[in-house]
Amino acid sequence: MLNLQNLIIFNKLREDEIFAHTSDEIGTAARLIEKAETLGLSGNLFRSYLIYLVAHEPNLVSETVEMHGGRIGESLYKAFQHDLKFLFGHEMPATLQILDDYQPTVPNKIESLIELEKNLSNLRDVAQISALFIEYYKKYGYGDIAAYRAFKWNSEGKQLAGIKHFERIRLEDLIGYAQQKESLTKNTIAFLEDKPANNVLLVGARGTGKSSGVKALVNEYYKFGLRLVQITQPQLKQLPEIMEALRKFASKRFIIFLDDLSFEENETEYKYLKSAIEGGVESRPENVLIYATSNRRHLIHETWRDRSDAQEDLYRDDSMNETISLSDRFGLIIHYYAPTQAEYLEIIRHMLKKKNIALDEETLRLEGLRWEMSHSGRNGRTAQQFVNFYLGQK
Repeated sequence: MLNLQNLIIFNKLREDEIFAHTSDEIGTAARLIEKAETLGLSGNLFRSYLIYLVAHEPNLVSETVEMHGGRIGESLYKAFQHDLKFLFGHEMPATLQILDDYQPTVPNKIESLIELEKNLSNLRDVAQISALFIEYYKKYGYGDIAAYRAFKWNSEGKQLAGIKHFERIRLEDLIGYAQQKESLTKNTIAFLEDKPANNVLLVGARGTGKSSGVKALVNEYYKFGLRLVQITQPQLKQLPEIMEALRKFASKRFIIFLDDLSFEENETEYKYLKSAIEGGVESRPENVLIYATSNRRHLIHETWRDRSDAQEDLYRDDSMNETISLSDRFGLIIHYYAPTQAEYLEIIRHMLKKKNIALDEETLRLEGLRWEMSHSGRNGRTAQQFVNFYLGQK
């Protein structure tokens, strides 16, 4: 039986359903198997579950590493080593040896944990184990921040909610728009390197890959600490709370993502966005940028009536400035245009190639253009729809 009274940093393990009842070895085995099937744990389940708890569950060390950008005091580090020496120095109880090489029905697919378990597999030295966990906290964080690339904001619970099935698109999958991708990537890399970077507005024709470009960035730079938080337009009122929640994860970089953003003239949520970008009472956290996509250059719907000299507003120029000042708050504005015919066909060719299908040039041109004419124009979305149709008919 483990004497958990010796723990300092991980004293909450005394309440854990596995470690609090290790004297009941058969019951512990049953509960470990349940955890293995739920979490996808494999191998030595006693050690695997322990690694999961130390990596995933918040503790004073992981929270300190996050809050102070990767730094940890020497005294706290010694207490951390003390606990890890105790936890990883114990052998699995004899009855639990049957769980020494367990294979779950569905293995764990959390990339960060797979890498950590692999690196820890043959280590027994507490100094090396401690160093690996500290590096893990620096690189991935802990809890859901480590497990997920993208999040939504739970307005009721006022907390982040991980997106389990985030699209795994990569930059190499986006055909064309080389200049746009370069501008977006350079700005994001500067952000990750703690250099000056801008909030970004991606504006232009529908279906041109604006949203896909932002998602691809997160997949490319997840291991470098980049995370995405998608919020809805009504949630703009909660931006101060969202910013404060992200501020405590100082070693990570967050893109707050607003997709297909636009406002009607009677909607006032845009004022919260303006304040968040710059000019609010509390400064925007250094680890947060705002990326938005829109089909409108000026974001706020403007009519000819707004430009009429007959309107009652005596200060028409002030009203006009109000409508365009929001987009001006984005330091980097990237324009996307409808692809040329050649680019459109190249997008189709690339998508089919990923499915190991190659069409001859004439068939590709005829079928692709016929599809374009019967649909909503020439863009990446139309190309994807054609590919889906073609694959479905095979």
